[in-house]
Amino acid sequence: MGESTSECAGLAGGRAGHRRLAELIPLVLDAMGAGAVERGGPGPAGGPAAVAAGVAALTGAEPLAGATGVGAEQALSEMSRLLAAGSVDPADPACAAHLHCPPLAVAVAADVVASALNPSMDSWDQAPVASEIERELVTLIARLCYPDAPAPDAVVTTGGTESNLLGLLLAREPEPAVRPVCGRNAHHSVARAAWLLGLPAPVLVDCDGECMRPAALAETLRELGSPAVVVATAGTTDTGEIDPLRELAAVCRRHAARLHVDASYGGLALCSAKLKPLLDGLDEADSVALDAHKFGWQPISAGLLAVRDAADLSALSVRAEYLNADDDTEAGLPDLLGRSIRTSRRPDAFRMAVTLRALGIDGMGALVEHCCATAAEVAAMIERHPGLRLWGAPTLSTVLFKPVDADDETVARVRRTLLEAGTAIVGRATMSDGVWLKLTLLHPHASAEDYRPLLESVVAAAAAQSAEVVLR
Repeated sequence: MGESTSECAGLAGGRAGHRRLAELIPLVLDAMGAGAVERGGPGPAGGPAAVAAGVAALTGAEPLAGATGVGAEQALSEMSRLLAAGSVDPADPACAAHLHCPPLAVAVAADVVASALNPSMDSWDQAPVASEIERELVTLIARLCYPDAPAPDAVVTTGGTESNLLGLLLAREPEPAVRPVCGRNAHHSVARAAWLLGLPAPVLVDCDGECMRPAALAETLRELGSPAVVVATAGTTDTGEIDPLRELAAVCRRHAARLHVDASYGGLALCSAKLKPLLDGLDEADSVALDAHKFGWQPISAGLLAVRDAADLSALSVRAEYLNADDDTEAGLPDLLGRSIRTSRRPDAFRMAVTLRALGIDGMGALVEHCCATAAEVAAMIERHPGLRLWGAPTLSTVLFKPVDADDETVARVRRTLLEAGTAIVGRATMSDGVWLKLTLLHPHASAEDYRPLLESVVAAAAAQSAEVVLR
């Protein structure tokens, strides 16, 4: 080993930390580039066994870490190359399976600063300016969701799952017997949140296609006859559909039910004047979940929960003498502990704030518009293709399709074939009429033409499977 322990364990902070980072980060970038070349496509070829073998080859018969280390330079270079070679790359248009965005470089650079300085967002004395930046960000987000509310607020979360958990928690606090109600289109995290909070399993409401039916919700709430929290969806995972929010809000008001909207996918369409009408009625919700690691292009995690009434967040308040002693808060030190259900947490707001300051609201909206427009163009391309079938016009940036005449088994095998070859990473959605391939287009710069090779790969894989069947 060429380094002493003190050299290897150099700090990122302090007056000299930036110099050590300046030595190490170029090694990481070079290794990432080499790993991407080694990968050669949107994902590693060979499936799980090949990826596991690549990791095993790094250490051979030895454990990942022995009694003595290999040094910072070697560890960073070999591990970074390994990670890049064995990862899927959402910056490649052929990687379009999930709500998994390619992060913007400005956000990643900001994340380096946040990681190096390492503010911990559970008390002001650990995060003086980071807490003020977070306050500015959540104020902006709260006003984006609730432009006319007298006292909205927002908090930073790890993503839609935590935001949905908080949405149900805020409903449970004043009404311990509250019943969760959601559409059959709702994200699985809604049921998980109910379970974690000791609430009954959600009552499921029928949908028209992928959208909750207001009349069915009204009937459900009439029959329920107890306090309820309704979870609507603005951007379903399978198709990107948006519930009729204003109509659902009116039903909730008539039945004195609380309304939480899971807008983890579609919420930041609020940044676009053109797309904002899709979210009509969102401001009628009591709480809203959003994710900036979808339409927002942030490294994971970057979730938010906005509330129409800041007083609702008092349910998160907790006292810990070493973090928010009464005399400290009375002296003017902000209480950060009641801003999350977590204690130690990263300053994720910093990179979101940097990104929004860099792009502006309109700039962020333009990227969302681009993805949605590209999805519409790809859908039109699929409709024109003789070998492909389109499920329906996209609402946001999700496109469902399949090879013509392909049964469910063929669709599933096509997806796995492309994945194992490292050719394309395509999602799947099981709808009422069977299994479909799914593209979730979150690349803010790719054109529809960039997705043509992916479509042709699907057609070719389906044809190869058909030929296999004939040969048998």
